[in-house]
Amino acid sequence: MEKTSKDFLLDLLRSPSPSGDESRAQKIWLDYVKKFAEVKTDEVGNAYGILNPKATFKVMLAAHIDEIAMIVTKVDERGYVWFTNSGWLNPKMLPGMKVDIYGYSGKTIKGIIQTTAEKEANATIENCFIDCGYNDDKKLKKLVRIGDYAVYESEPQIIGENKIVSKALDNKTGSYIIAEVLKKLSKKKLNIGVYAISTTGEETNSRGAFTAAARIKPNMALACDVTFDSQHPGANDANGQVTLGKGGALSIGSPINRKIDEIFEKTAKKKKIPYQLEITADRTHTDADKIMYSGEGVPVALVSLPVKYMHSPSEMADLNDLNKTVDLIAETLASMTGKEDLRPIKP
Repeated sequence: MEKTSKDFLLDLLRSPSPSGDESRAQKIWLDYVKKFAEVKTDEVGNAYGILNPKATFKVMLAAHIDEIAMIVTKVDERGYVWFTNSGWLNPKMLPGMKVDIYGYSGKTIKGIIQTTAEKEANATIENCFIDCGYNDDKKLKKLVRIGDYAVYESEPQIIGENKIVSKALDNKTGSYIIAEVLKKLSKKKLNIGVYAISTTGEETNSRGAFTAAARIKPNMALACDVTFDSQHPGANDANGQVTLGKGGALSIGSPINRKIDEIFEKTAKKKKIPYQLEITADRTHTDADKIMYSGEGVPVALVSLPVKYMHSPSEMADLNDLNKTVDLIAETLASMTGKEDLRPIKP
């Protein structure tokens, strides 16, 4: 991984992007992508990077940049901050976690989560609170109010055998990947238009993906997200044997257009790019689920980065998998003629 690419990834991971307030991270994404692609934004906070916009055949790449977070519901008279979740949080992991609250005052307020439950295993969102070190609410309410977001305090680290550990690998790694795909494709002559969108709100409502697809009206879409590693202790392998270090995972199932998968697998075999397979039987639980219903219907596929300990403060991925996934997507799109027929059957 080039230094500029690595720095970009780390900057994305450090920047807060709670679902509903993603603009800080989007600015980083746009500043990087505008060096090699046309960029624009929209009213729901999406960031677009576009190559070859005059092409008739349009491919949409979607990767959500929002992260799971907490949203303030109350500051009580004792100076404790209460919250609900914005995206799914595992309450058992919350007690003892350090957080940053991005206050309406414009300041970042440090805090630590604790619970009223006698045992941490009994923690729930409702019985957890944030202690910011204030004795009462008088000063704190000048800094924090209802609706402010809080995210885990986390500094990304590279450990072991090329593994990255951080909050929000779900799914800033996806936003990183589609940006790097644009970077590679910007040096090639394309037969298709490529629309990479760093989308908003996937963890809560997928507003970004649906809006972008409705505007672009793509002929084909690929969601780039993360998936559960199935090999660590206690993991579930019911949807396939997916593990770190073996490349991105292509999904197979009802939502997925098999013609698109065939194109990706053909490229992977030709270019000797490793990949894995996983099952998404009824829905993908990604942006793809919203995209496929937009307009007159969009054929979709999904490629996912294997991640350990998803939705925790310390998710883990393999940097080699990021590189392999970038290569798989870039080489596949570069090989397309723009005349692909994605209908599963012909009359």
